[in-house]
Amino acid sequence: MENKKLAVILNEKLDAGKAANALAHAMLGFGAGAVTKEEVRLNKYEGADGKVHENISEMGIVVLRASSGKIRTIKNAAAQAGLKYVDFVDTMSIGTYEEEYALTKTKKDEELNYWALILFGDFGRVTELTGKLSLYK
Repeated sequence: MENKKLAVILNEKLDAGKAANALAHAMLGFGAGAVTKEEVRLNKYEGADGKVHENISEMGIVVLRASSGKIRTIKNAAAQAGLKYVDFVDTMSIGTYEEEYALTKTKKDEELNYWALILFGDFGRVTELTGKLSLYK
């Protein structure tokens, strides 16, 4: 199997609740459409009592922090490199999904405040894009 890396980047200025919400939405989108179970090595873990914990990745997931602008820059570089990604921006957390769609349509990319980015692909390329970021605290 190819050497892949999965990284999460959260906006360093978000409070824990907003960061968790952005992460949950982005990971749901990522898991639902960006990759296959095999790509992210989802497996089931079984306890001594036979209870099963399914669809947990064997891969490590690094959680990092950065500014909105840095997240945007990394997302754009990931797109150019053909890496898989899902992002989450501030307009996606204002009310109903209809309101969020409408507001997002009024904004250019540079006007959006990036809250989260899920990034997946070649280990070296993902590391190159994220290697100077600090761990999320």
